[in-house]
Amino acid sequence: MAKTLLDCGNCPPDFNSIQNLALKAFNAKVLQTHGLDDTIAMIRSTKIDLVTINRKLDRDYSDGIKIAEAIKSDPDICDTPVMLITNYEDHQDAAVAIGCERGFGKLSMAAPSTRELLRPFLGES
Repeated sequence: MAKTLLDCGNCPPDFNSIQNLALKAFNAKVLQTHGLDDTIAMIRSTKIDLVTINRKLDRDYSDGIKIAEAIKSDPDICDTPVMLITNYEDHQDAAVAIGCERGFGKLSMAAPSTRELLRPFLGES
């Protein structure tokens, strides 16, 4: 059965890149949200195997780690794997410190190492 990735806060071109990566590498279904409320609602209503969150949300440029914090602090959904999409290691470290998986940056989206980061969540069980 195909896995599902929920992508939050990316602009259409970046969402398309993530969608293409997940589809081509893992045949994964990719859904999109844009902020806290729709992301939490989607996690509660749909089986999500991985959430990717842009460091700065495309619609209002707010900090995406706030959404990660909300997911990781909610006992009903805190087990949902989350990755922050950022090229900055200090932001990756901050995300890991709150319980996220180490993510990747847009500059490394095509790198084999990015597929390896995604494999435990989107690859076949």
